[in-house]
Amino acid sequence: MTMTHTLPGPRTRSAPARLPGDLTARILRAVAILACLPYIGLKAAWMTGSHLGIPEGSELRDPGRQTLMVVVNGLSVLMDGAVVVLALLLTRPWGLRAPAWLTALPAWVACGLLAPIMAGFPAQLAARALGFGGDGTGDPGQSSGAGGTFLAEWVFGMVYGGFIVQGLALGGLFVLYARRRWGHLWRGRIADLPARAPDRALRRPAAVVIALLTAVPAAVHLLWATGSATGLNRYRAQNRTSDFAVLEGVYVLFALVTAVGVLMIAFRAGRPLRLALPLGLAWVGSAALACWGGWLLLAGLTAGNAAKEPTALMNLTYAVQMTVGLLVLAAGGRFLRERGSAGAGRAAERRAP
Repeated sequence: MTMTHTLPGPRTRSAPARLPGDLTARILRAVAILACLPYIGLKAAWMTGSHLGIPEGSELRDPGRQTLMVVVNGLSVLMDGAVVVLALLLTRPWGLRAPAWLTALPAWVACGLLAPIMAGFPAQLAARALGFGGDGTGDPGQSSGAGGTFLAEWVFGMVYGGFIVQGLALGGLFVLYARRRWGHLWRGRIADLPARAPDRALRRPAAVVIALLTAVPAAVHLLWATGSATGLNRYRAQNRTSDFAVLEGVYVLFALVTAVGVLMIAFRAGRPLRLALPLGLAWVGSAALACWGGWLLLAGLTAGNAAKEPTALMNLTYAVQMTVGLLVLAAGGRFLRERGSAGAGRAAERRAP
């Protein structure tokens, strides 16, 4: 995603570059990195053949899946290792000089992967506390439905608890970073958006198309959240629990959030509100749709048997939500780039004699 940005001004050698909220940023960076260690350690143990947290009878102990397990766990370690790199990028002065896409895109992906977990896992725990049944996994990507034999219960508490801490810490770091680098792009209120922007004739139809596409995964996930097995594979249909219903409801929420954010910007709805609100909704919602749509499509390619192979409706749903997320990402990049160019033009006019 291309965004205009302002580099920090020159500093003397006696005054090294410091980011705003430097102490807060250091604390958040340490929290984010420490939160990665249990997950990385567990995955590394599994890659070396350990069965820590994997009960007897779990499909993860299947000798025929060991090569796949090493590949998947290695990918997971790399992804969580990227969190460490991102935390450093967002807190060091050289991070302000990095290309915009190198910070914004990984932050968007991290937000997309972590946001549904941050919303879904506590909601699952709340549903269980209220007496609704759970499957013992809490996994937004794949419920085992095996009464807790897929993985030990403590694994999910440790892993998803760590993800929630990572999400909170990275979210705080990115807000501090983005406020310094791109804060001028979302200052003001929705009413301040120009009524006759050059691309206004294009922006509104594009927003409507995005909203209509978003309705597809929203409707399907709502169908599954309310108990229907239509379009689910046999494995999913037979193992629906409150955990599954809660997560499907979370996907509906992020779809709605995406559509609302995009439409508010395109039609200048809610004019007294600050522009940061719809931009934030579109950012989080589109990231969650795209990243989990892509992840679930990828998971379908590694299905262990015919019962777990995704149906045509499942693949269509995940593909559409991934497409929606990428469309919003592209539209958001263009919107912010134009705001940056317009701001630079106004600044040049003020400097002109």
